Amino acid sequence: MSRNSLSLRSRIFVYMILLVIVASILIAAVTIYQYKEQSSDYHAQRLERKESQLLSRIDYVLRQTTYPVSTENLPLIFKDKIYEIANIQNIEFNLYDLEGTLLKSSRASFESDTINRCIDANILSNLWQSVDKRVVVKNEQLGADYKSSYILFSDIKSKPLGILNVPYFEDDSFNEAELREFLKRLGYAYLVMLLVAIAFAYFVSKFITRSLKTISDKMNETRLEKQNKKIELKGASQEVALLVESYNSMIDELEESAVQLATSEREQAWREMAKQVAHEIKNPLTPMRLSVQSFQRKFDPKDPDVDQKVEEFGKTLIQQIDTMSSIASAFSNFAKMPAQKNEMLNVIEVITLALDIFSEDYISFFKAEEEIIAKFDRTQLIRVVTNLVKNAIQAIPKNIDPKIEIKVFEEQEDVIITVSDNGLGINDQNRSKVFEPKFTTKSSGMGLGLPMVKNIVETYNGSITFTSVEGKGTTFEVRFPKN
Repeated sequence: MSRNSLSLRSRIFVYMILLVIVASILIAAVTIYQYKEQSSDYHAQRLERKESQLLSRIDYVLRQTTYPVSTENLPLIFKDKIYEIANIQNIEFNLYDLEGTLLKSSRASFESDTINRCIDANILSNLWQSVDKRVVVKNEQLGADYKSSYILFSDIKSKPLGILNVPYFEDDSFNEAELREFLKRLGYAYLVMLLVAIAFAYFVSKFITRSLKTISDKMNETRLEKQNKKIELKGASQEVALLVESYNSMIDELEESAVQLATSEREQAWREMAKQVAHEIKNPLTPMRLSVQSFQRKFDPKDPDVDQKVEEFGKTLIQQIDTMSSIASAFSNFAKMPAQKNEMLNVIEVITLALDIFSEDYISFFKAEEEIIAKFDRTQLIRVVTNLVKNAIQAIPKNIDPKIEIKVFEEQEDVIITVSDNGLGINDQNRSKVFEPKFTTKSSGMGLGLPMVKNIVETYNGSITFTSVEGKGTTFEVRFPKN
């Protein structure tokens, strides 16, 4: 999973805000659409009312006129009446004959740029083909807000008599001002709603993800080598409760697996250790057996050198016995878990005491202060230092000028001890095996020194690490808290 992706909390927050914004845009769009539809319906109905009024007045004039009712006489019939009707109805209109030629206009004078003297052929054709004998078209010359209505009117006998043309201007200035005012108020309302939604989304997303954050923190703290606590959440949703239940079940299974693994590892470690001890003990037993057998075959009480031979035989046996004793001591020291003691001591003083047993003049001790007080067991600290120094001495070959440096200093609340040598270093293949029991690259020893040091340091909540450059040397660093 990409670490740059948004968290669940951020997604919930963003989605809720987007929901409010999208809703605002949709409502504004619907409002504008509704206003336009209402305006369109209003103008259509208003135009129809004007037409109805004019047709009613035209029909009245045709019934009252003394002229014969015909298309040719329309200019005479409406010579003066057309102005009277226009004034009464407050509507300007034009009369065309059936072929689309202008007969009479309610305007006092004709203006060629605003009044068509002949109806367009397409308009005329559509008019005759329409069911209600009515056509409304936009006035291309005056703009989209100007329309013209053409409607066929008849005489008393329903005989087509002429074409009524009603110019109409759609004045939406009032509706548009009203719409702008409404959108302005709607914008203020949604701005307040957006601010409320931001605050609401923040707290809601925080509430929703709080349980998941708790689970995430617990999962990050889960370790195989330690006791893991189960999650207890009150008021969690059903989905989160199922997740918590699964996690707690996993913890139970993990603890069982950890116990089984630890038991298996201990058994395997002791088996390997037993094999190693048996092997190490057999090594001195073989020369001891051979020496005894040889002594039995060659022993002659009358030999003048008998005393010297007995002494040499005894030295050989004592040497092999000492080897076996050192093997037993090393195994005993490693197997014995150090008891943690709450002893406040001066680390500088204890390390100085530990280094007194070494007579090598190439060992240097550097201390940042004369006194560093920490809580540690005196005996165990001596064991740590002496084992690291011995390991450093043995790591330096005889063909180079040896150099070992021990440094002690404080870093915040920790005490740091470093032991550096200029030996052969540790190759890449052996780096991962340095702290394993029974691992050694030396011809003697059981490989228990460094594992024992690691065991002691970790008992006091510390750590031991090393850096090594092959052919140049190795530095071990021990770090443990002062309290």
